[in-house]
Amino acid sequence: MSSHNILRRHRVAALLGAALIISPFVVSFAQSAGNTAVSNVVATTQTPVAGITAPNGSFAPIVAADKPAVVTVTTVMKAQPASADDGMPLGNSPFDQYFRQFFGDQGMPAPRTPPQQAQRAEALGSGFIVSADGTIVTNNHVVDGASSIKVTLDDGTELPAKLIGRDAKNDLAVLKIKADKSLPTVKWGDSDRLMTGDQVLAIGNPFGIGTTVTAGIVSARGRDLHSGPFDDFIQIDAPINHGNSGGPLVDVNGNVVGINTAIYSPNGGSVGVGFAIPSDQAQKVVAKLMKDGSIQYGYLGVEIQPVTPDVASAIGLDHPGGALVSKVNDSSPAASAGVEAGDVITGFAGQDVKDPKDLSRAVADVAPGAKESLDVWRKGKAMQISVNVGQNSDDVKTASTDDSGMPSAEQGSRAPAIGLGLMDITPDIRQEMNLADNEHGAVVARVSPDKAAAAAGIQPGDIIVAVNQAPVKSARQVTQAIAQASKSGRKSVLLLVERDGGQIYVAVPFANG
Repeated sequence: MSSHNILRRHRVAALLGAALIISPFVVSFAQSAGNTAVSNVVATTQTPVAGITAPNGSFAPIVAADKPAVVTVTTVMKAQPASADDGMPLGNSPFDQYFRQFFGDQGMPAPRTPPQQAQRAEALGSGFIVSADGTIVTNNHVVDGASSIKVTLDDGTELPAKLIGRDAKNDLAVLKIKADKSLPTVKWGDSDRLMTGDQVLAIGNPFGIGTTVTAGIVSARGRDLHSGPFDDFIQIDAPINHGNSGGPLVDVNGNVVGINTAIYSPNGGSVGVGFAIPSDQAQKVVAKLMKDGSIQYGYLGVEIQPVTPDVASAIGLDHPGGALVSKVNDSSPAASAGVEAGDVITGFAGQDVKDPKDLSRAVADVAPGAKESLDVWRKGKAMQISVNVGQNSDDVKTASTDDSGMPSAEQGSRAPAIGLGLMDITPDIRQEMNLADNEHGAVVARVSPDKAAAAAGIQPGDIIVAVNQAPVKSARQVTQAIAQASKSGRKSVLLLVERDGGQIYVAVPFANG
């Protein structure tokens, strides 16, 4: 089972407070996607290993040095009325949208209140001081939608805080408080040096009970929660819960190597699977927020997807890698530069692009207006394209592969090698499917469930608009192009499929036909 499917089956939650504390009711941000699957456990015999121990037998020196710089962040906001459809708060943050997109609206149940009874709400999170003048780092979702922000220092002092800047895409925010004394701070560490198995401490205020320290190890690196283009989370087993959001993850030297942000759980509580934003990523964003208050991201205007082994075989690449362009947005920087659907972007601005995430991050890091180079593989040839990077709130994204549920049509031509029933786009079909006059291709009328096309994800109602990067206008052309690809000795055929107004490349192997 893929990590994406696992995430759909469990609960991933931003660690914002014990909940949104709203008088007279409580609403949680955690969302549920269903019941936890139970798998078989095979007993194995393992060689005993030495227990995990703190340096010099105790973490106390680290805690004594770092705990005074960890704060509690309390935000006051106008409570959003509950939706009549889902009973959840109508949040507009990327995390709210992300949870709804991937997990639906099966959230933790919450009593409903009539819209006219919306009341003041408080939310709790954590943060840490990075400069003695009162600059504080926390998560964006801790302060999103706040009308006022209060910071409570480790000694109990309460101070109003000003929002200096925030970045929803990285889920980071910077606050500033004024104190009558020099404040304790923590130092940034080097998250790139973290290795799986390294010891870490998580400090924060879970459930609002007070500053708490938990210990654990780095469980994994580079986790992608599908929450945005910059996902590169550190997975930890140090227990963190609601309220830990924005608190520091520190190494055995007491330096901040991450910002605790989310948990993965079937029951809403900590089960030893937590996620932190790496410090090397966070430090760069925080520096920009301290300087400008916001971040401008570069924009290409393409929809991209991974290059699988089947896709690589279909287009003549000797190995999978890069980002396959499934669609170029009209009037975008990519369109102006001459990027085409079917191109594989293998490099950007002198950096290798190994997968779509590499491209997303590289483009986002470039200032809008910069002129950069794209290394492209197009129809069997390598080439370089110059592009003027633009600015847009919607960054480069991976093409969606969700089911479409489009209507089917009667069977027409056949492509028996991969299990497709095709038909031309007739005037009646064009009207029934609400297709534009310039829409050409072949409609998938039927998919044999035991053939390769079905296994690859082709669905009735899909429109095949190109085969092996060559446009097609009829069912006959599709069938002929598939047959030609089979005769050429290729292991798979690459179909450009239109579904729900978007386009995606699907590689269908002949071996399974």
